[in-house]
Amino acid sequence: MHDLTQFLSPWLNAPAWHVAFSGGLDSTVLLNLLVDYARDHEAPPLRAVHIHHGLQAAADAWPAHCQQVCDALGIELRVIHVQVEPVASLEQAARTARYDAFTALLRPGEVLFTGQHREDQAETLLFRLLRGAGLRGLAAMPASRPLGQGQLVRPLLDLARDQLQRYAQASGLRWIEDPSNTDTRFARNFLRAEVFPLLRQRWPQASQSLARSSAHLGEALALLDELAASDIAAASAGAVVPWQCLDSLDMGVLAALSPARQRNALQYWLSSRTRLPDSRHWAGWDNLRDAAADAQPLWRLTDGELQRSHGRLWWLSGDWLQAPQGGAPWPDPSQPLSLPGNGSLQLVGAIPGPGLHVTYRQGGEVLDIPGRGHRDLKRLLNEHRVPHFVRHRLPLLWQGERLLAVANLPELGQTDWQLQWQPPTNVQGLS
Repeated sequence: MHDLTQFLSPWLNAPAWHVAFSGGLDSTVLLNLLVDYARDHEAPPLRAVHIHHGLQAAADAWPAHCQQVCDALGIELRVIHVQVEPVASLEQAARTARYDAFTALLRPGEVLFTGQHREDQAETLLFRLLRGAGLRGLAAMPASRPLGQGQLVRPLLDLARDQLQRYAQASGLRWIEDPSNTDTRFARNFLRAEVFPLLRQRWPQASQSLARSSAHLGEALALLDELAASDIAAASAGAVVPWQCLDSLDMGVLAALSPARQRNALQYWLSSRTRLPDSRHWAGWDNLRDAAADAQPLWRLTDGELQRSHGRLWWLSGDWLQAPQGGAPWPDPSQPLSLPGNGSLQLVGAIPGPGLHVTYRQGGEVLDIPGRGHRDLKRLLNEHRVPHFVRHRLPLLWQGERLLAVANLPELGQTDWQLQWQPPTNVQGLS
């Protein structure tokens, strides 16, 4: 029916293979094809994973069905229960919960196989066209892409659903028919049950043609991504204070591009960090870019926010979106000090003495700098181009009432020791 040998060859050295096994037709065929392949070839360990959403009563019986199938095939099954957020788009919420579970499952280098086929490509294209998606949304589902620490691979994209059904029937396979698939209140079900049958009456090759168009759009996107990568490389140069582990771009380089090229570069840059805004929300970028030079604009996105400071555009997520929880005494400066919500701190060199404690900036602080005398901390931070959003969480080391040092700015400390701050590890928020 479908020779997987050539398709699977890039993944033969993976530590493990996982199959997303819903128990439906597509994943049942895929699981059986992979089991057949593994019988005749050297292949990584093969396991199945079933995501239980708990959205309908019928679904409670599906893990038992999947277990029976896997037992008959001699395949290990893992059932993962997920919580679906009650939001307007239940379809999207379930998909998000499912892929979050898959992401958490995959260890480095492992592969997750899923059973999307040609009609899924066509339905996705039409669905996103009707939502007004841009090129990134209209491009074909790739045959493989990174997912968490591993790879998501779709071996069946070139096959039609009726091919899968004929194979399943000829092989005597049993599968689950999800009753929700007939509920045309869901957009994809409506397209599948009502729209595509009409299209195929007039254009029998509609699904194949739409899938081919989606592939063409994918090629166009790849070219735009090459351009975006070049633009982002140019805008990434000249980053200041790299110890913050924050990604930033030069606003001047971005602003010199045409508006369409700006959006293309930012979509490419943001795609690994957050869900992208639709066309109606790109005004947030225009407002951020065009704000007055002394303003502190920000653009909130799903998984973080963009801020502008000192001529650069900064991506903030995770703990950087929360205020640190306050300072703390440092009774043993020979050991690192954990800062709640703000990473950790350590002293390198000679210990300056007892009575040390750490705070964050409140305003009005003064630092005594050797050879320069007392200087206002705000002006010193301006001189060192410390972004405004860093200043309220930059650790300050005190001895009693005397400010000794500012973390990671050795010019604002002593010569025989340094105060080193390790910011939170999840600041980049790569997705």
